[in-house]
Amino acid sequence: MSKKLSYTVTENGGRLDKVLSAAFPEFTRSKIQNWIKNDAVMANDQPIKANYKVKLGDQITITVPEPKPLTAQPENIPLTIVYEDDDVIVVNKPQGMVVHPSVGHEAHTLVNALLYHTTFSDINDQIRPGIVHRIDKDTSGLLMVAKNELAMQSLSAQLKAKTNERVYLALVHGIVKADKGTIDAPIGRDPKNRQRQAIVADGRHAVTHFEVLQRFYNSNFTFIKCILETGRTHQIRVHLRYIGHPIAGDPVYGPKKTLAGNGQFLHAAVLGFTQPRTGEVLHFEAPLPPIFEKTLAQLQKNN
Repeated sequence: MSKKLSYTVTENGGRLDKVLSAAFPEFTRSKIQNWIKNDAVMANDQPIKANYKVKLGDQITITVPEPKPLTAQPENIPLTIVYEDDDVIVVNKPQGMVVHPSVGHEAHTLVNALLYHTTFSDINDQIRPGIVHRIDKDTSGLLMVAKNELAMQSLSAQLKAKTNERVYLALVHGIVKADKGTIDAPIGRDPKNRQRQAIVADGRHAVTHFEVLQRFYNSNFTFIKCILETGRTHQIRVHLRYIGHPIAGDPVYGPKKTLAGNGQFLHAAVLGFTQPRTGEVLHFEAPLPPIFEKTLAQLQKNN
């Protein structure tokens, strides 16, 4: 069922879409504009346009349409498969690929590609079959995927027990002074921007260990290794911003003046876990994407 939201305008003169974006930060501006376009937004019981200048006391109502149920369909998308057996698949995800379907990313995801490539047995999740952990759209690197319920349970338990190995490589702004360090700060949804995460007092426990690999003094960047102890949404990106060294190229948590690339310079380089059925310890490494390698070479040249 659709639901109705109401808002009383408290100031004169703002554009309707901007005012509603501020009033309802859980919704994107584009989504609100789409609702206005489809006459789902009324001012004083009259449909209006996105550029309508609101007036003090205007009664705004939004009829939020019922979300369409998401279904993932197989798509013939090339995959870089690092390892596969009857229980698990390890893929090297490229930058720009979303892991599983969501609103705004209903197709062309890693899940769509996996459904074309293989069969998931006795896993009922239609949107995230086999996905036990994920990496952000613009983060590249290794991801483990369960092919059946036994593997799903085992890999999930390993993540919870922190027994698997996850190492990331990142290029960050500024010169990180400490050779090694640990960031222990709770992460939750940013109260000022519902689309982001932030360090919040009542957030979930989050720990990231880091080690400096190289400092680029002339360019004011540092190449570091990050080891995840926990796996919160955007954890490395939020933690590094918190200590004053946001990831280069990060469009959400980094500065606007940054290195050109395809998103944040963050790569899941190492992944290790225990094979769910045999107990064998598996270890995988993925090389940096070409743009990451090229950028490091240029910084080295300038150094």
